[in-house]
Amino acid sequence: MTQLENPLLARVTIDPAVRFGKPCVRGHRIAVQEILEWLSSGATQEQILADYPQLEPEDFRAIYAWAAEMAAERTTISE
Repeated sequence: MTQLENPLLARVTIDPAVRFGKPCVRGHRIAVQEILEWLSSGATQEQILADYPQLEPEDFRAIYAWAAEMAAERTTISE
């Protein structure tokens, strides 16, 4: 699915000048990888939002959509 198909993906930005080009949430310095690691370690969305008030609940849906894209791409590459 592309950004045209899923506008949530536009919330994940990649800028070589920010965090060495890691995918981040809406141009912030909060890397998608970090949020996924926190969630997989047991942190809740509410806890993360409390620590990072610049995030919005919709950002989590964007992160999940981005992760699904990466998983689909990886599956396609390895087949």
